[in-house]
Amino acid sequence: MRVVLQRVSRASVSIEGRLAGAIGRGFCVLVGFTHDDTDERVDWMAEKVAGLRLFPDAEGKMNLGLAEVGGAVLVISQFTLYGDAAKGRRPSFITAARPETAIPLYQRFLTALGARGLEVASGEFGADMQVEIHNDGPVTLILDRA
Repeated sequence: MRVVLQRVSRASVSIEGRLAGAIGRGFCVLVGFTHDDTDERVDWMAEKVAGLRLFPDAEGKMNLGLAEVGGAVLVISQFTLYGDAAKGRRPSFITAARPETAIPLYQRFLTALGARGLEVASGEFGADMQVEIHNDGPVTLILDRA
């Protein structure tokens, strides 16, 4: 499981001109799954995302988490996080999980984040989406769970 997480002042996702999800302050999370990902990995990642302290406190240090700042999470499925461009000019996506594996994991991730008391918005798995991200900082992390 791979996540690219950005701290945002706001983020939104549209599908065919329709606003599908939007948040104010929080995290925009791009998430991809591989063939051997498990529910346990998903739960671990949800706990990691929910617990990260990436917002500044009164002294400007990254000491506050989503719950402390009233933040939300926008989750976007992105199989291209498992693209391998080491050879040739067109990436290979053979390590990305097929939809029959990835969709239940994606749904579990959304549910697991919500179960941790977070406001969660999302795109639509497999859709052609337009994502607007206002990276705050910028702060960007890459999280892997193998």
